Order: sequence, then C-alpha cells, then structure tokens
Amino acid sequence: MTMAPDRLATMTGLETMQAICAGELPPPTIATLLGMHPVEVSEGVAVFEMRPDERMMNPIGSVHGGIAATILDSCLGCAVHTTLPAGVGYTTAQLNVHYLRAMQPGMGLVRATGTVIHRGRKQATAEAKLVDALGRVLAHGTTTCLILGA
Repeated sequence: MTMAPDRLATMTGLETMQAICAGELPPPTIATLLGMHPVEVSEGVAVFEMRPDERMMNPIGSVHGGIAATILDSCLGCAVHTTLPAGVGYTTAQLNVHYLRAMQPGMGLVRATGTVIHRGRKQATAEAKLVDALGRVLAHGTTTCLILGA
C-alpha cells in the first residue's frame, strides 16, 4: 500500500499519523520489524502497543532495554509529529529513558503513551510512559525534538 508522494507532502503530521492508524498509509518499517503499531493519535498525543517476544531478548533472558527505548522514542516523536503542519519534519535531539521493570517475552501487550509538553518554533518536548497489561509502569522517558523546515 502506497500513497502518492505529492499527497503525503500536503498532509499535516496529525493527518499522516491518523492515516497510518487507519491503515491508509503503511507503517514505518521499524514498526513492522518490532510488531509495534499506533493505536490512538490526537493533537499532541500518540499511543503505541506491542507484544514483546523471544526475538527481543538480551543475553540475561529479558527483553533488551533498547526495545523499551524504541517504543518510547516512537510514541514521543509521533506525539510531536501530530503538532506539525504539512511539509515540516522533526528529529530526536535527546531521549532520556528510566527503566523500572524488565519486559519478558510472552508478557502480553505493552502500551506506550506519549504527550507533548511544549511545542515551540524550533523544538518540542514530550513525556511518555510504557505500561504492562496490569497498568504497571515498565519505563518512562522524555524527549527533545528539533523541528525541521519550520
């Protein structure tokens, strides 16, 4: 499934994220690789879900911390993306992650919710929590994103 590049260039960040959620645009390949997907988006908010599995394990038998960092970075960046006009991009300048509980393969669905705290002309900040199916916080983080092309 593809969309004409000229139409994509005219879509706001929120419209783009809504189209991905609705299946009208293909997900980014990192999302496909890890089995994560956006389930909710609104102005300044993005929610992602995934099921950690044995492909994601580190040598000590838990899910690698980079998986938590990746889903947090994704929901944080996409929350910022929902605030951007057409033709404007962003990139992560800083990501801070605090790990509280290890993820385990087969633990079920985890959910990351990112919310924009500040959106300026040149940068934006956001915060996120990653929780398990019981609502326990596994990790939380913050980001600073640079706004490109504004």
